[in-house]
Amino acid sequence: MRHVKMLMGSGLVAVAGMLVAASLCFGRDEDRAAAAGLAALIGGMLFFILTLALVCYVYFALALQTIAKKTNTENAWLAWIPIVSIILLLNIAKKPLWWIIFFIVPILNIAGIVFGILIWMKIAEIRGRPDWWGILMIIPFVNLVILGLLAWSDGTPASAAVAPQA
Repeated sequence: MRHVKMLMGSGLVAVAGMLVAASLCFGRDEDRAAAAGLAALIGGMLFFILTLALVCYVYFALALQTIAKKTNTENAWLAWIPIVSIILLLNIAKKPLWWIIFFIVPILNIAGIVFGILIWMKIAEIRGRPDWWGILMIIPFVNLVILGLLAWSDGTPASAAVAPQA
């Protein structure tokens, strides 16, 4: 979900790159030097954005696969397939599979934000963390930390928590 938004921003950079390339082909000689520098800058930005998107994708998929393994959810490898990973999220949270509609259908994905919070709240609860951590998943950069904590920290499942003795 986040990956698509990041790649949409790089689409604008690609359009700007095409315009610069056209100016390189059809511009005057003095304009070509400036356009070449601008083309190099846009190419560098595009490379940086795509590299960042790839790193975020790998981090998210690895964390989701780890959460699936720790919750004994079968087919943890589904975390690496972009749209199918939503089905894995629903399986981990033990939610109905028809909820995927809220993430795929354009108008309904506004409600998908609420359903996404509910899913992450349930996953946090299953991993033995407070369920309000699911709300933090909508905050940029904080969601990366929460995702890592849900995946790689040693959380005690809520059902296995033992009350302290007095």
